[in-house]
This record gives sequence, C-alpha cells and structure tokens, in this order.
Amino acid sequence: MSRSVLVTGGNRGIGLAIAKAFTARGDRVAVTYRSGEPPAELLGVRCDVTRTEEVERAFEEVEAAHGPVEVLVANAGITRDGLLMRMPEEDFDAVLDTNLKGAFRVAKRASRGMMRARRGRIVLISSAVALAGEAGQTNYAASKAGLVGFGRSLAKELAPRNVTVNIVAPGLTSTDMTAALPEERIRQIVDQVPLGRAAEPQEIAHAVTFLASPEASYITGAVIPVDGGASMGH
Repeated sequence: MSRSVLVTGGNRGIGLAIAKAFTARGDRVAVTYRSGEPPAELLGVRCDVTRTEEVERAFEEVEAAHGPVEVLVANAGITRDGLLMRMPEEDFDAVLDTNLKGAFRVAKRASRGMMRARRGRIVLISSAVALAGEAGQTNYAASKAGLVGFGRSLAKELAPRNVTVNIVAPGLTSTDMTAALPEERIRQIVDQVPLGRAAEPQEIAHAVTFLASPEASYITGAVIPVDGGASMGH
C-alpha cells in the first residue's frame, strides 16, 4: 500500500537515500529542504525546521498533495563543531534547535494525524556520536543523544494508538559532509570501526525503511546503530 512519507532534510546525503528508498517501494514521498534544490523526482517543500510556522506550512503542502503523513523521518540536522572551551553559545543553541527541537516540531505536527488514524511510523535519525561521544562535538552529541530520550518517551505516549517511534544511529557515512573532512581524520574514524569502512547512505536507508515496514510492527522505542560496530557496548 502506498503511503504518504515525509523526510526532513531529504534533498541530499542520508536523507535523500532514505527518500529514494521509500520511493522505490511505491510510497508517495516528500522531502523538506532549507537550501539548494530538491530532487526533480520528489515533492520538495522548503522548510526551516527551527521555525514552527514553516513546519506547519510544509505539512499543509504535503497533506494537500499526498494526504496525511503516515511515515515521518526526522533527519534534518546541522553541525557546528568546536572544542567546548571555544564554542560560542549561539553554536550550541543552533545545533540543539535544529537537530533536537526541530525533531520535536515535526514529530508533534505529524503525531496529530497519526493518532487520529491510529497508525503511523516515526523514525528519528540520531548518530553513533550520541552513544560513544566525540571530542569537538559536544553540541552535536547532546542534540543526538537527546533524540534517544525524546524518541523513547514519545514511543510510550503514542503506542496506545498503534504509532511506533524508533531511532536510527548512523556512524561515519559517505556523504558530502564527511567528504569535507581531512583524509587523516577519516582514517582515524575508520580505524575505530570493526567493519573497517564507512557506511553507504543506502545502508542507513535500509534500516529506516525496515522500521517503517509491516515487518517492524512490534518494534518501538528501539535504538538501532548502523555504524559497523563502532558504538557497540554503549
């Protein structure tokens, strides 16, 4: 059955891979984006997830085109790395506002229709950094770790209405964002990965589409690391 799927931050990287994976399964997929251009084959809705009014407008546009959102993937996120002792407070706030509070805004809006329909899937994109930590990313790690507590609490709230909420925690993934890292830093990270390589975006997408599938109907409040084993034990 074709469903209405919304992927925030879905115009590149992991978000785009997730959107394409749902499209390949026959779903009606929309993506939000803040900059750049959306892929021609997807419904693109410009939206800054730090602005509640833009989130509301984006949902209205998606609902008009595809119907109420049945699967939400909260993927939009930013990084502003730096050591804590030199980190401006606005960098800490901006990362939490986008990565954590942005997920709050879109999940709150999506949950309305899901609760009425008594079905739905919400997948939050966290990070292996939330589990293992990373120097220079206190703001990012805090925002992504916050998604775990947020998602598990929301899972308990929505479970009586047959809505599941799960968290996927990717490790190092081959995207434009990671390509900008120095080669030496990439080698250092890969050396900590038991499988010895970075993930491909499609591998993250497989975990997300599984959690949104009928086969995952009895999974909620789970944190699924897709990181080659880098965060095992955390």
